[in-house]
This record gives sequence, C-alpha cells and structure tokens, in this order.
Amino acid sequence: MTSVSPRIPPVFPFSAGFCLGVGLGGYLDGVVFHQLLQWHHLFSSWYPITSVENLQFNTFWDGVFHSIAYLFILAGLFRLWRAAPLVHFRWSTRCLTASVLAGFGTFNLIEGLVDHQMLGIHHVNETVLRTNWLYWDIAFLAWGGAMMLIGLLSWRQIHA
Repeated sequence: MTSVSPRIPPVFPFSAGFCLGVGLGGYLDGVVFHQLLQWHHLFSSWYPITSVENLQFNTFWDGVFHSIAYLFILAGLFRLWRAAPLVHFRWSTRCLTASVLAGFGTFNLIEGLVDHQMLGIHHVNETVLRTNWLYWDIAFLAWGGAMMLIGLLSWRQIHA
C-alpha cells in the first residue's frame, strides 16, 4: 500500500483527462466536420472530392485519423484505470473537466495550425467561398485556444 504525506493533496492524473480530451476532440472533428456536415475530409484540399478515387483516398485517411483519436481515448482510459486503485487518488469532476478541456483545446490548436495553416491539407469549411476559408479556420483556432486556456486556468485554480 502506498503512503502519502497528509500535506500532499491528492492529485487527479492530468494526463488521463488530457488524452481523453485530445481523443474526443479528434472524434468530434471527424464525426461532425468530416461525416455529418461534410465540410472537409482529411486531405480534401489536396485531393478534392471530385472523383470516386479521391473520396476513397480521403475516407481511408479519415479512418486513420479516427484510429489515432481512438488510441488517445484508450490511453486516457488506461491512465485513469492505473490511477484508480491508488490510495491517494481522489476522483474529481472539476479536475476531469479541466484536463479534458485542456486536451480538447490543444487538439484544435495543433490540428488547426498544422493541418489548416502550415500544410493546408484541409480547412474547416470548404463548402463556402475559398476567400472565406480563413475566417472559419481562425474561428476554429480561437475556439480551441479558449478551451485550452479555460482548461489550464481551471486546473491551476483547483490546484492553487
């Protein structure tokens, strides 16, 4: 049995919620933007959906993207599972929410900066005029930045 000094407060495993947030962010992006709204696919700026071959190519890579998101969710669940039996571990909805928001927002920022801006493999809403793509991309980045900031500030406030 692990013994912890009474002066050290029980800490929720930030990495568990963060990984869950990254994975959930990927799933929301894939399900909502790729499948339901069909605004873009993973490589739709490079391989526009103008042929069956391009659709098949994009659908395959959407699946790879979802598989990676799934691995992040599994990693988060594994981390929670490993921490659960620890004597000093205390479940906290606030800590889980803060760490998931931080992970979700980080996913949006990295995905938005790398895929949308640096590589240009797709943009948030490719169904609007091309001149408006940047506005959607900026809104996506702002949303991700706000979630990440709220999550990190909440975590900091909880552990201050």
